[in-house]
Amino acid sequence: MRISRDKANKVAHVVTDALAGIDEVDFLEDRNTIRLEVRKIVEDLLNQEAKIDQSARQKIESQKRTILEGSQEWDILYRKYYNEEVKKLGF
Repeated sequence: MRISRDKANKVAHVVTDALAGIDEVDFLEDRNTIRLEVRKIVEDLLNQEAKIDQSARQKIESQKRTILEGSQEWDILYRKYYNEEVKKLGF
């Protein structure tokens, strides 16, 4: 899934603000540094998800016969291949 830089920044702000609101959390860096790192983590996770999605789709497309996207069989295979790719990454 692709999201805009503005949306990634918004998510990072929300996460940083939520962390700042927890009494047990003390920042060792300034809030902007924390926000930037949160945005980087969010973007990295979304990029990994996109790679997993693409790999699962390629596996379905490489089948000997055509499987139509949206069909029950396609959905089952997609979930299977998606989960296999997630396991490969150790999630």
